Amino acid sequence: MARVHLAAWRSTYAGILPEPYLASLSAERESLDYERGILERRGGHAGFVAMADGQEAGGSGVVGFITGGRSRRPGIADGEVETLYLLDDFRDRGVGRRLMRAMASHLASLGAESAFAWVLLENPSRWFYERLGARLAAREEFTFAGQKTTQLAYAWQPINTLLTATATTKLPR
Repeated sequence: MARVHLAAWRSTYAGILPEPYLASLSAERESLDYERGILERRGGHAGFVAMADGQEAGGSGVVGFITGGRSRRPGIADGEVETLYLLDDFRDRGVGRRLMRAMASHLASLGAESAFAWVLLENPSRWFYERLGARLAAREEFTFAGQKTTQLAYAWQPINTLLTATATTKLPR
């Protein structure tokens, strides 16, 4: 998971976040954070991992993952998608949509009637959330890695909007 996290950040945020910060990211540190989160499972926290053939996935098999749980920011939505990261080669292949479906189902099982995700304003993948029916719910500026940036909260209200948008459809034969 940490390998995917670092690869996704370095790809997505190149030119958006300071290069020295991106270069300083540590797989060991991220691994410990994810391990701790998996063991603690606070607030209904869960993670789902997408796997592929080890050779196709660069050896580990993990090509993407999603984490989330009950909202850490009451007032925006009941549930929160905290992370969604994919290796570049696995984007636009339905992997992100399937991960979002798993998380939406999990959040709904916790009783969440709505869900949201924070996305950096400059993130080129913002369109993904919009295509899944998310609507802008909040905007905030903050300093990250010594740089002012803006994040947007995209929300699905009700959560059924996300469940419907991520439902699998059968192709005609």
